Amino acid sequence: MRFAAIGLDHRHVYHMVGGLLEAGATCVGFDPATSDARVLAGFRERFPTLPESTADRLIDDPDIDLIVCAAIPAQRAAIAVRAMRAGKDVMVDKPGVTDFDQLAAVERAVAETGRIFSVCFSERFIVPSTIVAGKLIADGAIGRVVQTIGLGPHRFNRAIRPDWFFDKRHYGGILTDIASHQIDQFLHFTGSREAQIVASGVGHFGGPEFPEFEDFGEILLRSDRAGGYVRVDWFTADGLPTWGDGRLTILGTEGTIELRKYVDIAGRPGTDHLFLVDKSGTRHVDAAQEPLSYFRDLIADIGARTETAVGQRHTFTVCRLALEAQAKAAWLPMRPDARPEETP
Repeated sequence: MRFAAIGLDHRHVYHMVGGLLEAGATCVGFDPATSDARVLAGFRERFPTLPESTADRLIDDPDIDLIVCAAIPAQRAAIAVRAMRAGKDVMVDKPGVTDFDQLAAVERAVAETGRIFSVCFSERFIVPSTIVAGKLIADGAIGRVVQTIGLGPHRFNRAIRPDWFFDKRHYGGILTDIASHQIDQFLHFTGSREAQIVASGVGHFGGPEFPEFEDFGEILLRSDRAGGYVRVDWFTADGLPTWGDGRLTILGTEGTIELRKYVDIAGRPGTDHLFLVDKSGTRHVDAAQEPLSYFRDLIADIGARTETAVGQRHTFTVCRLALEAQAKAAWLPMRPDARPEETP
């Protein structure tokens, strides 16, 4: 499988390209156009032998199967639609879309071309502990899943953020962006095909430099199978040895699973800590060595026209629910119907 990278605006492009290469795909080129020279420098450092080209040439090349895109979020859908209409499958960084019009355009392109539009939900796809959790749930380790609580804290890292990072027109809002990870995990681990946004909220609690930047968000959602709560933020303290203490708690009728994906605070070293509580007791599982499957499965899907990596309907449902949560979000901590411009 041959692929190319367009849109080097977010560092997530590193694991997207790296994951495909490790799974056996061939990268035939990338477009160096970027809004952040540091991302481009990091890409060249990690992949020094990859040839440079232009987006037009890469999209028009009939021998390229897949376009990888980590452009400015609001630009991803247009790139994806153009690539699909040129006969390419697409893997984009999250969020794959930032408004409902973009989602509709992508859905039309998929329906009319038969191409794959895959959003790389990295907090599940490249986290080994989530794969182990899925296997335990499938084996009935905690009974029927009735709730998930997903926490997605991130470090602000003001010094390395480009201007678009603070502009909602470009990033879509904190729930559209970060919370798409947790919505994906809710649907996946509860086995839900659909869900309802019961309530949502966003707010700015940080410094005065960007008063309208959403640095906190939360969602309460439910399906016909389970309930879920999501909290995302940009408040990871500098003392944490990684970018965020991402956690997922999965409640079942016969036990619980907690994932401490990136760090076990003041505990065991390393990543991918899984804690299981069942009728037999409690135990810790080091899940860090569990093989990843997303990139390998996506390559197979491109060849066989299947949906083993992730279902197309699932991807669109996650995108839509994130947009719905963002659209109905109350502004916090003021009165529920207030917006930043109404602050006294």
